[in-house]
Amino acid sequence: MERILLMVIKLIYKVPEWWFKICWYGKDDNFEKYSEEKRYALMQELTTRVNRAGKVDVKCYGLENLPKDNGYIMFPNHQGMFDTLLFFETHGRFFSVVLKKEVANVILVKQIVRLVHAKVMDRSDVRQSMKVIKEVAEEVKKGRNYIIFPEGTRSRQGNKLVTFKAGAFKSAVYAKCPIVPVAIIDSYKAFDSHSIKEMSAQIHYLEPLPYEMYKDMRTSEIAALVKEKIEERIREYAPID
Repeated sequence: MERILLMVIKLIYKVPEWWFKICWYGKDDNFEKYSEEKRYALMQELTTRVNRAGKVDVKCYGLENLPKDNGYIMFPNHQGMFDTLLFFETHGRFFSVVLKKEVANVILVKQIVRLVHAKVMDRSDVRQSMKVIKEVAEEVKKGRNYIIFPEGTRSRQGNKLVTFKAGAFKSAVYAKCPIVPVAIIDSYKAFDSHSIKEMSAQIHYLEPLPYEMYKDMRTSEIAALVKEKIEERIREYAPID
């Protein structure tokens, strides 16, 4: 919370402008008027300046691993609210995200959901969840990129991972698209620690898994494989006790 306040205080003169643009660009009537590239550029500008104001140094690795063609899904570990800021600063192309219903109406999150046309999943409703899974798959087939957090919620255990849910990988299987494992390190320190000291957080885009590699695997096996690859990278860059 302290770092969020620092960000707001340092950039208070920009907040009204950014708030207006996020709300205006995200209006249903304006989706044709403002391209995905323009909306994404707004998020990149905002995020990069916010991270600097909050004294967070973002270290990015593996951009060369991202597929050259759009239409892939990234599966990162989930440490906290700062995770998506890592993506907005480093991922050079538009992406959307699947969010759980519980956070979709939080102020600012709600507006960004509309801006990037994110999908909101009600995990207690099997039919609605399957609808979202299929919608994501169809959009990925058409060239949209997505983030899905396979842990389902932040781990609350620092750089330790919790179980990856097999169902999170159904959209990739339906879309027959590349799966990009993403390792996030120390992101939890940005908002979960009571400090405004300079810090760094890391994002590692790992080698993608093409559909041919996982097409004969069960989703539980895919989940275990992606989790293993992320844990290997975390152990290399931030050994877990």
